[in-house]
Amino acid sequence: MDILKGISIRRTPQSRPATTGQVRNSAGGYAFALDDAARLRRFLILGVDGGTYYTDAQTLALENTEVLRRLAADDPQGLVTTITEVSLSGAAPKQNPALFALAYATSVPEARDAALAALPKVARTGTHLFTFATYVEQFRGWGRGLRRAVGSWYTARDADALAYQAVKYRQRDGWTHRDLLRLAHPKVDDPALRATLDWIAHGTVGEETPTLIEGFVKAREADATRTDAAATWARIVCDYHLTWEMLPDAALTRPEVWEALLDVGVPLTALMRQLPRLTRLGLLPAMGGRTDEIAGQLTDAARLRAARVHPVSLLVAQRTYASGFSRRGKASWTSTTKVADALDAAFYAPSAPSSPQASAPCSPWTSPAPWACPSPAWP
Repeated sequence: MDILKGISIRRTPQSRPATTGQVRNSAGGYAFALDDAARLRRFLILGVDGGTYYTDAQTLALENTEVLRRLAADDPQGLVTTITEVSLSGAAPKQNPALFALAYATSVPEARDAALAALPKVARTGTHLFTFATYVEQFRGWGRGLRRAVGSWYTARDADALAYQAVKYRQRDGWTHRDLLRLAHPKVDDPALRATLDWIAHGTVGEETPTLIEGFVKAREADATRTDAAATWARIVCDYHLTWEMLPDAALTRPEVWEALLDVGVPLTALMRQLPRLTRLGLLPAMGGRTDEIAGQLTDAARLRAARVHPVSLLVAQRTYASGFSRRGKASWTSTTKVADALDAAFYAPSAPSSPQASAPCSPWTSPAPWACPSPAWP
């Protein structure tokens, strides 16, 4: 056998580097190395929930944490800026990686101030804030700067906006708004905002308490055993514009209540999650009902962009709804073809160019590198 025939500069096996710029990968082969900035964006968008073909999720998570450590030391402002941009752009199907990275950045002195200042931009809802609180305790304690930043998350909102967060996102991962307020101790002068914080911390309702909280309390106190309970809940929904998360579980089993919720308006992401329930309750029949209305909302490209609905979320919703059963529970339903088709059409819905030069927008499901898109398809 002629050993020399195995040496070539035109054909190189994967087990050897083709150029000096390649590094060994997890599969034992060689590939071109990504710099830390590119690896950060990949982590923020793709996360580490499922690992890869050759690396388990735990190992991948540790590698990405090491990337965060290097960037926090070498380019702290760039790290926080990238976290904020990816979070606000809607490029990632989940916010957890961005919240994790921001929590890590708050533990690094060089990045701490910028990370705490970015908290309200990345943690936009109560659920985001609770997830951030869980992550941040993995890296640091509750110092003065962190308490001030969390307190500002509450006091920077007006009373009505804070009431919405308080009654819609009440708890997550063992955290409640009351827990965070006890840590942050925010001080406010506005009477309505102070009344809202008092209700969160102590459950007291006063003259300055926002009407949304009043409606929430009425819905919770309604007697579910009365024959007119559904009509009472529906009236409260219409009067106070409550969302489905603000209602007791018994109310969510009544078609009349969901009719009222749809009349008030269900946010698009929540609507996608509730399609199986609406179908079981008979609100989405093959003909009539609310089917055409819901299908129209699901295929409205402007609504999809405004709600930051990620294509992956649409794909999951379509596959789940069309299957007719839940993979996490025992619920089942007979899917409505028009609704399933609307979800499918929403997945392929075109995105409007963000600038005159962007005649062919970079699409997360057609681009080979969605994190490299200059303008995300779903801002």
